[in-house]
Amino acid sequence: MATPALIYCAAGNPRFVRIAVDAGFLYGAQLPDTVYPDIAPLWFADQNWKRPRRDAYMARLAERRPTQATVLDLEREEQLPEVLDWAEEAAQHVKRVVIIPKAFGITDRIPARIAGADVVLGYSVPTKYAGTEVPVWEFGMRPVHLLGGSPPAQLRLAHYLNVVSADGNYANLKATRFCEWWDGSRWQPTLRDNGEPWGHDAPYEAFRRSCESIMAGWA
Repeated sequence: MATPALIYCAAGNPRFVRIAVDAGFLYGAQLPDTVYPDIAPLWFADQNWKRPRRDAYMARLAERRPTQATVLDLEREEQLPEVLDWAEEAAQHVKRVVIIPKAFGITDRIPARIAGADVVLGYSVPTKYAGTEVPVWEFGMRPVHLLGGSPPAQLRLAHYLNVVSADGNYANLKATRFCEWWDGSRWQPTLRDNGEPWGHDAPYEAFRRSCESIMAGWA
């Protein structure tokens, strides 16, 4: 299993961005929100899939020119022309366009390249908040970007999908809400060597440990 491009893509505190980048993650952000180019160049761009703002999103892609970017989610078969139109416009500004099929039996109608850019299929990892119901076998050996999901869920999917990149803020969520970190097999409380609580910086330490474990898990 080759190590994919691992992307930290969560809004908010730039200190978390620095921790992820220092661990070897690439930087992603939801546009048109704030980005931190002084920490790292933007590699991956996403948007609020529930409230897409095409003009604002494309303007930011033109400004930031990330390597890879998602477009409008393909939730219904009749959306395909609109989604491909989004992808053609985004392809002017990026090297790889992520098309996210959430409708059954449509992946074979998604081109491998569009307007000079490579097309990556986005697999929205099923969670209680979102996710696709399209079975993994419909993705075949097409290059896949994993959207969301926990580290163990993403690693399991890598046995069935040709994962070339993966993102998610699950480790960030566990760190900020529960001060927990992933040790490669389970979530652990963030404690010092003597078993005492870490203290005020516990969320940052938890996230740092998770990032290292996630990198090691994929490697």
